[in-house]
Amino acid sequence: MIGTIAAVLTTGAFIPQVLKTIKTKDTSGISLGMYSMQVTGIALWLVYGLSIGDMALIAANGCSFFFSLIILSYKLKEVMTSRRRMNCQKAAAQV
Repeated sequence: MIGTIAAVLTTGAFIPQVLKTIKTKDTSGISLGMYSMQVTGIALWLVYGLSIGDMALIAANGCSFFFSLIILSYKLKEVMTSRRRMNCQKAAAQV
């Protein structure tokens, strides 16, 4: 019972951030390094759950992976847009 509650809380903890990120499209306060490691770690837990056939691990980490991947994709889009903008500004300054 405690494990189920913990899984629901830790998985559900991503939902407010996902909703806020989708609504505002602002990830400036989110660390790319941290979220990259987070998604990788969750993916590994998911693979482990699949390899041992543990439905609790599969369900919790499948949902967590999905939610954290949404946030990471918004962060990557923001980083790439920012880099593109800086490159355009550098090119314009050189002209």
